[in-house]
Amino acid sequence: MYFFENRFMPKNEVAVSPDDRGYYFGDGIYEVFRVYNGRLFEAEAHFERLVRSAEGIRIELPFSKEEIHSILNKLIDMNHISEGTVYMQVTRGAAPRVHPFPAGAKPVLMAYCNEVKRPLQTMRQGIAAVTMEDIRWLRCDLKTLNLLGNVLAKQHALDQGADDVILHRSGTVTECSASNFFIVREGKLLTHPANHLILHGITRMVTLRLAHEFGIPVLEEPFAVQDLRLADEAFITGTTAEITPVVRIDGKPVKDGVPGPITKRLQDAFEQAIQWSEADDRKTYIKSAID
Repeated sequence: MYFFENRFMPKNEVAVSPDDRGYYFGDGIYEVFRVYNGRLFEAEAHFERLVRSAEGIRIELPFSKEEIHSILNKLIDMNHISEGTVYMQVTRGAAPRVHPFPAGAKPVLMAYCNEVKRPLQTMRQGIAAVTMEDIRWLRCDLKTLNLLGNVLAKQHALDQGADDVILHRSGTVTECSASNFFIVREGKLLTHPANHLILHGITRMVTLRLAHEFGIPVLEEPFAVQDLRLADEAFITGTTAEITPVVRIDGKPVKDGVPGPITKRLQDAFEQAIQWSEADDRKTYIKSAID
């Protein structure tokens, strides 16, 4: 089942207008929520980012955060999703193709679920990455539908026999095609600051929070492609990737070419965070049912 415009319906009944501005301008925003044990993970952080993205491109959400939350929870239940993702997007709506914002267009919400298993094998073994110049637009902090640059970057990695790219702007490392990027050097985490050049990832946020809880020093500051050669560990963070080690960069091993101890410690902590979140959500669900 999908949610489209204002109702739930089977996928084959969803009819997107060819005049929808998301179709020909990429004029819209989106979020991908992780589902564990049938519940949205870090939902409030996702909704905060959704609102920020909407404000950033001046789209009025067609429903409140609370209403969208209810819609997504119902989708999960209707599709019987225990472990997976919920994708949702909001476009500016259908209107004749002109560049200025159309006065009469009504924003359109669409959402659906997928079963997606945790990438446990990849998380244990790690992935290979290649470096590539970051030529995307300069508002990467807004989660918009304009993803062609990310698509080309991902395909570039696959064409090189790698799993992902590590993007950089004139030698300064930013992020990956669909995830944030960290290195570990001398016991410290390094990652690009959360400004307009990277997406403010939810899993990135959780990882930083866990690092602080465990007393792992964190430096949110720019670092160079050359610093990758000096990294003791490297990993990506993302909604579906969770915390995945990067063990080869540009064909060369990161340190010993295996996931490092700090990465593993953060993976274990993230596993616990999932379990705590599930327990807290169940308590909230039970309390609301009683009330």
